[in-house]
Amino acid sequence: MTKTLISTGVVHTVPKDLRVVLEKNADVLELWNKLTPLARNEWICWVTIVKKAETRAEHLVRLTEELRDGKRRPCCWPGCPHRRPNAAKWFGKKK
Repeated sequence: MTKTLISTGVVHTVPKDLRVVLEKNADVLELWNKLTPLARNEWICWVTIVKKAETRAEHLVRLTEELRDGKRRPCCWPGCPHRRPNAAKWFGKKK
């Protein structure tokens, strides 16, 4: 059995729930692996930064749909505050 190659971001690694989604959708996985590391990083952060499990699940669905639609980054996202300190202002105080 071969392990599926799932490329990661520059700051974030692919979380388990996103890994499951990518492994179940070969077409989305192919699109994912073609993204730049910075684009993958934005998607990972966008999925993981939310607080509610329901919102995170919605983000995983939307990620799948938007990649299939040709989008390369999350829409209306100010950027990863972990990589770009000036984006942190959009997310309030960090612990």
